[in-house]
Amino acid sequence: MIDFSLNSQQKAFLEMARDFAAREIKPVAIEYDREGTYPEEIAKKAHKLGLMYTNIPKEYGGTGMSFVEHYIVTEAMNYECCAIAQVLGISHLATGAIMIGATEEQKKKFIGAMTESYRSACFCLTEPEAGSDAGVMKTFAEKKGDRYIVNGLKCYITNGVYADLLCLFATMDRSKGTKGICCFAIPRNTPGIKVGRIEDKMGHRAMNVAELIFENVELTKENLIGGEGQGFKLAMMALDRGRVNITAVSTGIAQKALDEAAQYANTRVQFGQPIGNFQGVHFMLADMNALTMASRAMYLQTGWMLDNNIRCSTEAAMAKMFASDAAMKVTTDAVQIMAGSGYMKGTVVEKLMRDAKLTQIFEGTNQINRMVAGRGVLTKTCKLF
Repeated sequence: MIDFSLNSQQKAFLEMARDFAAREIKPVAIEYDREGTYPEEIAKKAHKLGLMYTNIPKEYGGTGMSFVEHYIVTEAMNYECCAIAQVLGISHLATGAIMIGATEEQKKKFIGAMTESYRSACFCLTEPEAGSDAGVMKTFAEKKGDRYIVNGLKCYITNGVYADLLCLFATMDRSKGTKGICCFAIPRNTPGIKVGRIEDKMGHRAMNVAELIFENVELTKENLIGGEGQGFKLAMMALDRGRVNITAVSTGIAQKALDEAAQYANTRVQFGQPIGNFQGVHFMLADMNALTMASRAMYLQTGWMLDNNIRCSTEAAMAKMFASDAAMKVTTDAVQIMAGSGYMKGTVVEKLMRDAKLTQIFEGTNQINRMVAGRGVLTKTCKLF
């Protein structure tokens, strides 16, 4: 029997996360979205409370939470603003790949150094011509003796402007496709790394997204994670975890939209009564709640599988595609329930609707995730017990 009840310590940490989000994130969410403000001071406060590196083991400076605990806290933080919360949690994708493939020495050097003070990381996989199809990436790592010389361009890199540690994927042999890809952990101050175009986005506006340019970046074996040709495998394993993370992010967005819509339905009076009394609104709220609860159940299940070392690539893909589609549906319906007041700039649900769209795109588009999930059905890898 899977038990998702929380002990007293877990409840206390969850309440701390909720309190932090309500106190530090909620008051500035609309302003930071409008101005595109990077929430550095909020991130520093979160770091002091242990809210930044929740799933990194304690021996490397993290909080040492299980995956289930980490995802529960992720939902709570994303409830008030997913963009600001993503600044606090964005490092987990990059550090996840490093933790999976790194040696003990590399973990201490790269992860330990990052967690001891407020620092962050970014995951550098996507290129202009290599998005879902990573096998055609052009960023090249040329081996010269015991060195690797990296040249290339990465795009749409979340936290690319401010990240202190880069988890970079580059190919050593383009003819091998994904089997030629390597993973490197690179400190930001390594010579040859430059920020290119900084994107202006529809949503998630408090989180920066940028191009990163690599010009003759010289690396050693100390930077290579998991061995030559192991990069794609590490990326996919990290993305399994990341997709469950997006499930929790999406759930936080959906829950906030549902709560805003329900509050409005209880107070907006038309035809002499609150609109929440009308059956048509009941049906919408019921569907919104069902989608949100199902999304939560999916990240709890897949988080439990990760904690128990059960392969969950199929389940993670299904959870991500379902929850992100649910968040898009729930936020759209929240705007519909609130009508004109929900459609206006500066309202919570208008922002939520824009933010929800990205969840259907990053960590693999939902079309790609459906391909992964479909293959899992055909190969019968989707089994919990």
